[in-house]
Amino acid sequence: MSRTPKDPELASRLSRRNVLGVAAGATAATLLSGAAARATSPQGGKSPGHGHGKGRAVLPPGRLGIQLYSLRDKVSTLGFAPVFAELEKYGYDEIEFAGYTQGSAGAITLPQLKRLAKDHGLNPIGSHVGYYDDSNPGAYTFAQNLTKVLDEAEALGLKHIGTASGPFRHGSTVDGWKRAAEDFNTYGAAARKRGMKFYQHNHAEEFSFATDDPKVRLYDVLLAETDPDLVYLEMDIYWAFCAQFRFGKRVDGTPAPFNPIDYVLEQPHRYPLFHVKDGTRNDAARDGYDMTDVGDGDIDYKNFMSRVTARTNRGRTYHHWQTEHDNPVDSFAFARKSSEHLHSLRESRCGD
Repeated sequence: MSRTPKDPELASRLSRRNVLGVAAGATAATLLSGAAARATSPQGGKSPGHGHGKGRAVLPPGRLGIQLYSLRDKVSTLGFAPVFAELEKYGYDEIEFAGYTQGSAGAITLPQLKRLAKDHGLNPIGSHVGYYDDSNPGAYTFAQNLTKVLDEAEALGLKHIGTASGPFRHGSTVDGWKRAAEDFNTYGAAARKRGMKFYQHNHAEEFSFATDDPKVRLYDVLLAETDPDLVYLEMDIYWAFCAQFRFGKRVDGTPAPFNPIDYVLEQPHRYPLFHVKDGTRNDAARDGYDMTDVGDGDIDYKNFMSRVTARTNRGRTYHHWQTEHDNPVDSFAFARKSSEHLHSLRESRCGD
């Protein structure tokens, strides 16, 4: 189950937000994701609360994780143990790795790392590994060292192992992405034999258009050409919304709108993992958003998460939600704030 944070100050703030089912949130929310959200949520000035109502928690129990890339500065200087101790205080259930070393903090073995996570009640749910490095046969990537990558994932007890690299190994053409899909099917089959799911994590560019056929969205090629029983997706929600802004039109200017959540609702079983990353809308920026701490931005996570978990009966026990910020001002403060915000969200009920 999702744990109440052990940090006294954070627990106090969560109590004031009535985490156990009383009213959550203190001010009106800025919720940005369409008419459905506006129909059920008050709109207005930005607030860290986003979660009025007396319904059940939006965040499923036992499913709050964090991508450790967000805490790479603390891992490299302090080591995993102090970082895991903080995450335990903040109420995290899971961790997603971005490498298994700790820099200047000293060496650690995989069995030690697995034990350390268990000692702090953290479930290692997945890991990001490079897709390819064709210039280096010894690179730690799926393409160059698949067996070693899977051996180490298995040693850590991971149920998911994936790549954050876009499928651009063979170019940006339809055929190039078909070839990448073949690679991914191979990795997925090998992972499945180990009892794991292979996944791909998106940035914005996956939703761009093929250079040889500008009517074809590359992400659609990936979905169509990969075996749904072998290749899964980790949607980075922030980058998907940035892609909605950047690639809502084709190169010739004709409209090509899409909503990121539609991909998930059409094939919810293919999205076991999500990155919960927030952004403030900025139409002057290339991506349409400026990245910010979870809860400080304009992405409607209350609506997004509620719709995903309601899609199937297994929704609340299947999907995993990993908070992330690429470059937080204070990584511990980010992790703490993200947990507080997501725990505070409540589903709307009639009369709320």
